Amino acid sequence: MLERFQNIFRIPELRRRILFTLGVFVVFRFGIFVPIPGINADALAQSAIFETGAFGLMNIFGGGALSRMSIFAMGIMPYISTSI
Repeated sequence: MLERFQNIFRIPELRRRILFTLGVFVVFRFGIFVPIPGINADALAQSAIFETGAFGLMNIFGGGALSRMSIFAMGIMPYISTSI
């Protein structure tokens, strides 16, 4: 199995695509923790709106980013919601 992973990284095109995907994932995960300027995080934490209902569901799918009001809070959820 280790040999298969080594073979994957020997192909330059595949290695570039995998590293790009991992890089985008890392940027997204860091962006989840950057809050939107002007949002009062303490008041938002006291609100129970993100624990139940539609906001709670969207918060779960967003990895908790919506309850933190991060710059990547919505992600692709608006696109998914409109396509359903």
